[in-house]
Amino acid sequence: MRAERDPKAEGARGPENGPEPRQDRDQGREYRIGELADAAGLPVRTLRYYQERKLLPPPRRTGRIGLYSEEHLARLRMIGGLLERGHTLEGIRELLSAWEQGRDIHSVLGVERAVTDPWSREIPVTMSYDELAALFPGQVTRERLRAVAEAGLLEVDGDRITHWSRRHLEASVAFVRAGVPLEEVLAAGMELRRRLDELAALFVRLTSQYVVAGPAGKDPGDLAETLARLRPGAQVTVEAGFAAAMDRQVRAEIDRVLGGLAAPTD
Repeated sequence: MRAERDPKAEGARGPENGPEPRQDRDQGREYRIGELADAAGLPVRTLRYYQERKLLPPPRRTGRIGLYSEEHLARLRMIGGLLERGHTLEGIRELLSAWEQGRDIHSVLGVERAVTDPWSREIPVTMSYDELAALFPGQVTRERLRAVAEAGLLEVDGDRITHWSRRHLEASVAFVRAGVPLEEVLAAGMELRRRLDELAALFVRLTSQYVVAGPAGKDPGDLAETLARLRPGAQVTVEAGFAAAMDRQVRAEIDRVLGGLAAPTD
């Protein structure tokens, strides 16, 4: 038997659980703070903290009840996405402050995503210590593994080892099987990473200086589109440049070897 509703009990509920929010066709759904927290998958205290830090605008007030809109929910989801990408709350606040003057939240998100979407599409591979050692017979030790992990080329979690790229791992195995010592392959990998970091820093500096911080008032939609166009161009530049460098170096090495073979002997 269904219980009768008690108007007095309902009227006594606090602001977070007050009367049902209205459904405004122009504004979309509105949420009490508890409902907004549930929709965003966050504790209410986190929402209050975001409000204190000026990350979340105040709600629309109707009496003692605060009502939040779909824009509040979109902002919370954007904040969550930025946190997952490694941004700090202060950095997010500055991003919103810099870009949201007269811009809607979706434009801001589009610019951030164009800048911070992962460039690498590599597939990581996880294996046991024994499986890794079997790929490089007699050349893997616990001490060497720790050194490689500290250099950031591997992640070690107990007996589980994760390499950031299956293709990179397969290439390393091929070099070792061809006769290159694993120690040399690892040293080359760390040197390559250092040089690629320098090259990536150059691209980031140019993009930041001349595109992101370009003409004042640049439309976020146009900026996001420009950044998206630059991404493949930067990758093609590096790939084409490396291929051309390999051609030059291979020819030079062949000339050196052939020159040595053709040299007269006593």
